Amino acid sequence: MTTIVPTSEDDPVLSVVRLTSELAWADAGPEVAEPQVTSLCIEAQECMVSGRWAELASLMLTSAELITSKVSEKDDSISISPFLRLSISLLSDFECIFTIICTLATRVNGPEEALEMTKLISTKIIQQPYDKPALRLKILFSLYNLLEDPHSRFFVYIKALNLAVNGKVTESIIPSFKMMNQFLQEWNIEKDEQRDLFLTISNILRDNKSTSKESFTFLFKYLTTFSLEEALTTNEEKEEALRAIIEFVKSPDMFHCDLPDMPAIAQLQNDEKYALAYQLLEIFLTRRLDSYIDFHSANSNFLKSYGLVHEDCITKMRLMSLIDLSCNESGEIPYSQVKETLRIKDDEVEYWVVKAIMSKVLDCKIDQLNQLVIVSRRTERVFGLSQWQALRSKLAVWRGNIAGVISTIQSSKLAADEGAQSMQQGILTR
Repeated sequence: MTTIVPTSEDDPVLSVVRLTSELAWADAGPEVAEPQVTSLCIEAQECMVSGRWAELASLMLTSAELITSKVSEKDDSISISPFLRLSISLLSDFECIFTIICTLATRVNGPEEALEMTKLISTKIIQQPYDKPALRLKILFSLYNLLEDPHSRFFVYIKALNLAVNGKVTESIIPSFKMMNQFLQEWNIEKDEQRDLFLTISNILRDNKSTSKESFTFLFKYLTTFSLEEALTTNEEKEEALRAIIEFVKSPDMFHCDLPDMPAIAQLQNDEKYALAYQLLEIFLTRRLDSYIDFHSANSNFLKSYGLVHEDCITKMRLMSLIDLSCNESGEIPYSQVKETLRIKDDEVEYWVVKAIMSKVLDCKIDQLNQLVIVSRRTERVFGLSQWQALRSKLAVWRGNIAGVISTIQSSKLAADEGAQSMQQGILTR
């Protein structure tokens, strides 16, 4: 059965074919150019009638790039449709032409053809990343929004990431990272694809000088893709695991992470090259300031080699040590214990407690009369099995307390109802 596709010179696709082919043959003279342009337009019509959309896209893309160099020389005598002329008046010629080419991706049959068309168009768009990169990125996202197939969408997004990096316009794509969880549900991609995606995003955020937390978040996600059975085999993978440790230690506002429980990080413990880094991470997450001081004394060159500033590390370890001090059951920390553990003077105790409050690692009150810090909440440096057990115990206590309150209310209500009935009976018997 033959599908009839009505075409005319007013069709924007044919208008683009004519415009780009006229520009391509503009230097050959009208006698040579006109037959070539006519031939290309006929070929384009045949592709449309027979539904050969990928072939049509290839035909259009061959000369579409010329618009970037020849658009300023375009003669007003070139015959184009009113629709395309209006579009060009609203958009740049380059964007208009590629936007119309992108619409071909909506005419294909099935996801396989959509992916083929997507690869064809997006590969051409990113071919010259330094030439109008922001505009090319915009066109890629237009193509993304036209597509319905999730695999095709993911392919376009990866190309957009590469274009943003190579064209140095990463600030245009960073806002999309906030929707990554939603994208991942939609794309349903494999673990290896997730791994590459997370690492690329982490590197973009790091190089863009975004907050260390944002870069660390995606680096953390990258490392979680490695299971216990998947050892870090390459130096690149091990270096990324090391980078996660260094970024956590360096960060002045990160006081919690579950890196030690991750197989990708745990493997470093027995690696001669990275064992010191793992030991440093362990100190920051499970020990106090004195352990760090001892580590620094023995490994000062190691810390300097990764840009770790001793004074900054001491500041962070003092706050970490305060968290550790608050782990006692009473929730009360004597001033003397703060002074000894943090290695500070008497008049500095309250300063460091206030600093812990401002850093949101502790919620507490200062009892100056009794020289106590009374802690109501703390940040958990790690959240492992012992923390889950403690949480379970607290929930059990709360559940028991709530059950007791409900029982008391029910008893009071029952007693009130019985009292009301007795009073009513007494009135009736009078």
